[in-house]
Amino acid sequence: MVGKKWVKSILVSLLVFSIVIPAQVFGHDELGDIFLEKGERTNYNDISATLLEGSKNLKFLKEVAAPEMAIVREDGLENSFGDLYAHKGYAYVGTHTANGGNGGVRVFDLQDPANPEEVAVFANNDFPMTWQEKVIVKSVNTPHFKGDLAVVSVQQLDRGHPDSKGGFLLYDVTNPVEPQKLGFWEVAKSTLGTHELYLTTQGNRAIVLAASPYTDYFTQGESRDFQIVDVSDPTNPETLWQFDPRTLPEVDESFDGYFWDSPDGKVRAVFNHSTMVDETGKYAYISMWDLGTLIFDIQDPENPTYLGRTDFAAHQQGSAHSSAIAKGGTVLIETREVYVPVKDGYEESYGYTRIFDIKDKTNPVLLSEFKTDLTTDIPPTNNVTFAKTVHDPKVRGNTLYLSYYAGGIIAVDITDASNPTEIARYTPEYSDIWGVFVDRNYILASDIGSGLKVLQKNNSNNE
Repeated sequence: MVGKKWVKSILVSLLVFSIVIPAQVFGHDELGDIFLEKGERTNYNDISATLLEGSKNLKFLKEVAAPEMAIVREDGLENSFGDLYAHKGYAYVGTHTANGGNGGVRVFDLQDPANPEEVAVFANNDFPMTWQEKVIVKSVNTPHFKGDLAVVSVQQLDRGHPDSKGGFLLYDVTNPVEPQKLGFWEVAKSTLGTHELYLTTQGNRAIVLAASPYTDYFTQGESRDFQIVDVSDPTNPETLWQFDPRTLPEVDESFDGYFWDSPDGKVRAVFNHSTMVDETGKYAYISMWDLGTLIFDIQDPENPTYLGRTDFAAHQQGSAHSSAIAKGGTVLIETREVYVPVKDGYEESYGYTRIFDIKDKTNPVLLSEFKTDLTTDIPPTNNVTFAKTVHDPKVRGNTLYLSYYAGGIIAVDITDASNPTEIARYTPEYSDIWGVFVDRNYILASDIGSGLKVLQKNNSNNE
């Protein structure tokens, strides 16, 4: 324990220094010791030649469009791109941090998927020095609002900027060509903001689940990383509930909002990276990094019930990043973003996917682990990279789609969830794929450097 406390004290001292002198910290784990910027293609070159062979034509998909993204900044600087979503024939593409961010959300008309038309941008000029990576759009009907509602994550690039804020924005996109700002939910200024989020409906209520990493740590427990917000009135979002990991028996009071003395004897990182809700609006799946994927019954959003969580073997880095649900809510897909593959006390591996049986949500049971040729392709030096780790999952029927940075999009047959099998791969030139989304008869992807990609099915038997 002395060693653990020494490590904690050193890192805390460094963090205090970093708060006093604001800096743009881009490491995915802000409080970790690796500062690596997504989008700079660090250590991609050693795998690009292998991945580009026959890469654009999948067995049942083909790239039909890769439109040039508009420049929206008044200074003429280009943006990089984040996650994406589709709703009613429109694609919504978030933006990343390049050139100071403020790229907002780009809206594309997909009436002709082979010729997507960029028709609007929103959330780009609300707060300076911020980036808008995640967007979710849903049709909602509440006593206060009826139409299509977009929620957009807002993260600060410089917490020292007096006008910068973090949290999430709410926009009316009932007419996607003319988005209208409705409201803003703000998280503590001391944290970067809301990284990921999810919008769901429960009857005539609209609910957002916000993942704002390190809020617990930086506010010394006054606020939490995972919060549930009622946005039924989008002009006046109301926080309903927040989760304290210390309420779990395996997390004791020594937990400082980040450092966790895990039962396996290791000091692990715990923060809320991502949130997701199933189609019923009843169950939430919360990616809490080394604490695993936590499952909550949120039918009463003011008083959610914790049900259970996934766990890791002692030799596995945790890094529960994102989740998806399959098989009518009985199977959980968990992606783990591991970009530091060599760490004392752990297996040598980049991040890979785990699949769980969750018929009993209080007791997730591991069914399988899906790895690729990238997972253990670890050079002896210069091996820290996002290029080879899995990122986000989406499911349509019995097909799992994984975004994989340099690996592009990997399609996996999960008909037998105990035996997942790769069936196709799409890897565009200079691939740096962040997000994937399945919509109607096409698959959308977002490349950090180049933006929207549209892939269309050409074999209806493979869904």
